[in-house]
Amino acid sequence: MWEPVTPRGVAVFARASLQRLLIVQAIVAALATAAVIWLVVDGIFPTIESAIDRLPETGELRAAKLNWHGDDPVLLAEGKILALSVDEEHGGALRSPADFQFEFGKKSVRAFSLFGETDTSYSPDYIIAFNRPDARPAWGAWSPEILGVIAFGTFAGLLLAWTALATLYFLPVWLICFFTNRDLGFGASWKLAGASLMPGALLLSLFLVAYDFGWCDLVQLCFAFGMHLITGWIYLFISPLFLNRALPGDKKNPFQPK
Repeated sequence: MWEPVTPRGVAVFARASLQRLLIVQAIVAALATAAVIWLVVDGIFPTIESAIDRLPETGELRAAKLNWHGDDPVLLAEGKILALSVDEEHGGALRSPADFQFEFGKKSVRAFSLFGETDTSYSPDYIIAFNRPDARPAWGAWSPEILGVIAFGTFAGLLLAWTALATLYFLPVWLICFFTNRDLGFGASWKLAGASLMPGALLLSLFLVAYDFGWCDLVQLCFAFGMHLITGWIYLFISPLFLNRALPGDKKNPFQPK
């Protein structure tokens, strides 16, 4: 059995080989990465591309100031997730219903979201083209690399996080098995702990896709993020109960020297 969805399916990984666990974890991580990439490509990149198309012929960020040569204020582009605008004085004339809005002012960019608003001053160390002729080819060159970084970061980050959390969680799994008379060693407990994290990742991946399609909002997505953590804990404590009980003579003390 290779399915990491049910508590019984997760429990099977305790007796499976490490290679099998790593293969299934890689598949789940790939699915989660695909969900993130879909959200970025379908929900965020089109807004950025539309904003670039509405930039003026000249303009740049230089010496920590925005040299803007277009209408002010102006909403450059707007989607369900992201909105981009220019308001040099941050006068509050433009507010978008998008979940995240970035407003470029004369000396700072202001971000608005469900979590509040914050100002970030421009760095004096960089010169950034803020015009259509320069921004369009730059975006075309950098967007594939940005996607590659997001994909690699998501995939590798999940595998590393699962490894670290399994190392943190395996002892509670072993204790549950010990006190419920399931004969499970430290290595098998680690594998079960690692497998218990995958159902939550699948749940959050589904919500990311639903968020992009507009089937849930940002509040529900944040709730799903919390639920994906709780889901891992639920599987962590329930899955060991689906293992066979050890016979009285089979139960071993892992601290007893061989």
